[in-house]
Amino acid sequence: MQNDEIDTALLTLLAENARLPVATLARRLGLARTTVQARLDRLESNGTITGYGVRLGRPAQPRLRATALLSIEPRSGPAVLARLKSLPNVVRVHTTSGRFDMIAEISAHTTEELDDTLDRIGEAKGVKGSESLIQLSTKIDRGY
Repeated sequence: MQNDEIDTALLTLLAENARLPVATLARRLGLARTTVQARLDRLESNGTITGYGVRLGRPAQPRLRATALLSIEPRSGPAVLARLKSLPNVVRVHTTSGRFDMIAEISAHTTEELDDTLDRIGEAKGVKGSESLIQLSTKIDRGY
């Protein structure tokens, strides 16, 4: 069963605040509490919702965030990914199409920590080139 407009509205409310009580969600959606609970149960069981988490506020976030755009040697993806997985400051990795093969999102508390992480990425066997972008400010964060 595909998600409908009500599911989308429910997911939007949860993305804004996953701790909203079912009664509050129901009131905002104009539905019965039992209907909202049944939809949540269905969204969890079909894999649309895989968990609930915490989004850290500015005081708890690392001060620096960067993106490393990686070009890798053919067939070296698994080895590069294993290296990236071993680096604690690498928080997310995506494969891409186009000029770069992977994007690594990095968080660090100091410029030295960021520099060290970027060096370790560049030294990884299979990485033939990289370009890094330091994020200055976040203008939109929808939290997904």
